[in-house]
Amino acid sequence: MHGINLVVFDMAGTTIEDAGQVPAAFTTVLSKHGITIDDEALRAVRGASKRDAIRHFVAAHQRTNVDALTDEIYSDFCAYLARLFNSGGVKPVPGATATFEWLRSQGIKIALNTGFDRATTDLIIDAVGWRNGVADAIVCGDEVKLGRPAPFLIFHAMEATGVTGVDQVACVGDTVLDMQAGRNAGVRYVIGVLSGAHRKAQLEQAPHTHLIDSVAGLPSIKF
Repeated sequence: MHGINLVVFDMAGTTIEDAGQVPAAFTTVLSKHGITIDDEALRAVRGASKRDAIRHFVAAHQRTNVDALTDEIYSDFCAYLARLFNSGGVKPVPGATATFEWLRSQGIKIALNTGFDRATTDLIIDAVGWRNGVADAIVCGDEVKLGRPAPFLIFHAMEATGVTGVDQVACVGDTVLDMQAGRNAGVRYVIGVLSGAHRKAQLEQAPHTHLIDSVAGLPSIKF
């Protein structure tokens, strides 16, 4: 990865195995508040800020008190998701740790970015043992004003790691919104992985430079 100083990775579905906890939390909590969504509607918002996704469904359901209901549902969502993660089953995608080690051997910095809030992210990071010595920066959905496809998660990762040029950055994600955020940030490489929410046919239609099966294949890409 000549000339790359930072790789920004998504979490769920990209570096953390997606065992269905996030869709389960969405459908269960929204249903509790009388909002029913199908799989297609949920796939369309994968990769977005979780609060933004909930607000999207609330706004489609009613026209008044959208912000208040969004806040209530988002709080319930975070609590429910925390219970699911605490019950176990949070694992890195196979090969993720080895890829991180390879990047470090090349002198390349690592950032994680996610649509989760900081509290939920900390729960995941602790569960997989990535608290120390893995990422140079972790940027969460509640730390930017606009989530994906806006580029701000990537820009904040650059700021946190001291990388000043988008031509020195690659981003890796499993959703169309990940790819769009990379394009909007203007990074050199936008890499889609097929280990998460969106299938190959969807990612092929999104802006990208590479598609690979999982992050385990990153060291083998011919840049």
